[in-house]
Amino acid sequence: MNPRRKSRLKVVLSVLSGVAVAAGLTLYALSQNIDLFYTPSEIIYGKNNDPKTKPEVGQRIRVGGMVVDGSVKRDNKTLKVNFGLNDIGPAIEVEFEGILPDLFREGQGIVAQGTLIEPTKLKATEVLAKHDENYMPPELDDQMKKQHQPMGISANDLKGESERDRYQRGEQK
Repeated sequence: MNPRRKSRLKVVLSVLSGVAVAAGLTLYALSQNIDLFYTPSEIIYGKNNDPKTKPEVGQRIRVGGMVVDGSVKRDNKTLKVNFGLNDIGPAIEVEFEGILPDLFREGQGIVAQGTLIEPTKLKATEVLAKHDENYMPPELDDQMKKQHQPMGISANDLKGESERDRYQRGEQK
């Protein structure tokens, strides 16, 4: 090989190795910022009830669900709050230190982002409350549809009048 070709080969190889190192560092940085979304049931049982897909302790995740009624416990001296979060199954415990959103309350849907510190305990760094009570994360909505049959409640039922009431009065559809 002549010297000119050798020098070109060295330049090409050094550029390629530089690109490979940059790509590797970029992928590593991106993998550190990926937060997977889970429901409380998926944390406990795994996605699609597969224990191999359960998140590992120490993994950064996002969890969406409803705040369990009666589970909110606030520390009077600090901003620390513990509460239960569930979907259609068992609840997990969420530990958060900071100011909660104004819309945060029991029975409210939230998304908590943080690190799993125990198999059923999340140390949240961020808590987001839903803005509309009719909104539900698509994953949770799908899970609820799979687990529960629609109740068939109509607007009249919400006003206190049901199909049974109409039937008893002799009104038929």
